Amino acid sequence: MASRPGLLTDWPWTPLGSFKYLVVVPLVIDSIYSYATMRDIDKLLIVAVVVWRIVHSQIWISFARYQTAKGTKRIVNKSVEFDQVDRERTWDDQVIFNALIVYLTKVYVLGTNTIPFWRVDGMIQVALLHAGPVEFIYYWFHRALHHHFLYSRYHSHHHSSIVTEPITSVVHPFAEHIGYTLILGIPLVMTLLSGTVSVVSIALYVTYIDFMNNLGHCNFELIPRSFFSLFPPLKFLCYTPSFHSLHHTQFRTNYSLFMPMYDYIYGTNDKCSDSLYESSLDQVEEKPDAIHLTHLTSLDSIYHLRLGFASLSSHPLSSQCYLFLMRPISLIISFILTSFSSRTFVFERNRFGDLTLHSHLLPKFSSHYKLQQQKESINKMIETAILEAEKKDVRVMSLGLLNQGEELNGYGEMYVRKYPKLKIRIVDGSSLAAAVVVHSIPPGTREVLFRGQITKVARAIVISLCQSGIKVMVLHEEEHCMLARFIGGHCKENLVLTTNDYPMIWLVGDGLSKKEQKMAREGTLFLPYSQFPHREHRKDCFYHTTPAMIIPDTAQNIDSCENWLGRRVMSAWRVGGIVHALEGWEEHECGLDVPIINPPRVWEAALRNGFKPLLLPSFRDQMIGKFIENSSY
Repeated sequence: MASRPGLLTDWPWTPLGSFKYLVVVPLVIDSIYSYATMRDIDKLLIVAVVVWRIVHSQIWISFARYQTAKGTKRIVNKSVEFDQVDRERTWDDQVIFNALIVYLTKVYVLGTNTIPFWRVDGMIQVALLHAGPVEFIYYWFHRALHHHFLYSRYHSHHHSSIVTEPITSVVHPFAEHIGYTLILGIPLVMTLLSGTVSVVSIALYVTYIDFMNNLGHCNFELIPRSFFSLFPPLKFLCYTPSFHSLHHTQFRTNYSLFMPMYDYIYGTNDKCSDSLYESSLDQVEEKPDAIHLTHLTSLDSIYHLRLGFASLSSHPLSSQCYLFLMRPISLIISFILTSFSSRTFVFERNRFGDLTLHSHLLPKFSSHYKLQQQKESINKMIETAILEAEKKDVRVMSLGLLNQGEELNGYGEMYVRKYPKLKIRIVDGSSLAAAVVVHSIPPGTREVLFRGQITKVARAIVISLCQSGIKVMVLHEEEHCMLARFIGGHCKENLVLTTNDYPMIWLVGDGLSKKEQKMAREGTLFLPYSQFPHREHRKDCFYHTTPAMIIPDTAQNIDSCENWLGRRVMSAWRVGGIVHALEGWEEHECGLDVPIINPPRVWEAALRNGFKPLLLPSFRDQMIGKFIENSSY
């Protein structure tokens, strides 16, 4: 939002929110009807161009985020945060707006007349009209927008993004877009009036505008030196990402649309344009201090990645109705990704003080980890990722989600045994995950019920609680026997087998059934120690999130959510790797037979580095306190 929003700031369909595409539903219906009854293909082509523009922009945002995560040829080395992502969610409003204008032109101007598919003279006219009137008028219009009156009411909204992304290019108030449409529509209107317009000229010109807009805001230098060395005058006919980036950091230079010639003519070109271009091209891939290795979860998770839909990745993982409609496309993308990609790749970059953390994706879904025939290939990809990180002198690699499965690789121990001289430290994060669960138990709790798969984290939690004098009740004799083997001395008395006594605090892991949830008393708090959340079958009970912590306020470049967790919240397993790197610990934290690192030490180190516990809302704590108080009588 501009600092002092002016008239026509909001789009007409803003009140519709995520349902704004209902505006174009009549257009789609009419285009299908017109083709079916009159074989009028023009309206269908309008719909096709709309879809192409959205796909084109999404390709750019995914590619740009991948490049900036790697650090190669990055221009502005600053962070993108949630407020920018929220502000830029309206990037597709201009697609809807332009579609409506073209559709109305077709209905009320062309009528039943059709336009030719291709005309060479029309293409030439569009190119000349853009290089002449469009670039000239836009230059002065843009300079006018930087006058304090218009800037404070309109253009400051766009310049709120210092670090640009491709979709930043079209994030403007509605009134500003009206002006841009009038200017950029000159070539199409003139060719329409002269009778030289064609389908190809419209589609190519719209694609050219989108391409150049995305190029100029991608925040990594894409134009090679050879482009200008072959024909130096191109410097005045085609801008570079670094050229326009200076406009966002300096504000009073480089006003041109796509052709910098008017900046050179009127002396508004930034003197640092050439040097920034050269330095950006020389920017090498960034070396991280730590890497977190995760994988895809559900089919829809491909869109929730930071490389996916920005509006989805900035919110916790959830199913959206339109994603269901995209299921065929999702299946195709997932098949290509999992079948033809045999290496992990970086998709996110974060900063914690002087520590650089990269998140890498192993292109497999959770379902793949349950298949015996997939285990060898998964382990091979993890092993390759570890060895590549070792060559880059990465200090720590944390294994997220099922990449540390006991049956898969023994919580990472397989790699340490195979390569005993590894300098990189492998971390499974179990110590911090156990500590987070223990500290999530409300103060004054005397007994808890344990139910779920007995994992490394589960053992550490049960041992810690029994040593603290808290009774741990289990429902099954098999679980009782397995846990009792790890508890020594008088502490074993605190491990109790029960069939009818259900405390108000349940520690739950994988394997908790709907039937067992229904056995819990009203107001029970379910505390998961598992990697994945449970399906909530009880509305009268409370469900905490999977072990996680709130990250420090100083953490940078946090603009996406980790799976189902909220904003600026990270899983305890991921935080465990970060803390390991921040503290400079030299030991591995992985393996089933290796004693778990002292959870209190890891917990204290996490708090010392600014991480905070993810607490339940206060009203829940009060209700839980009342239940504990009542159950003690």
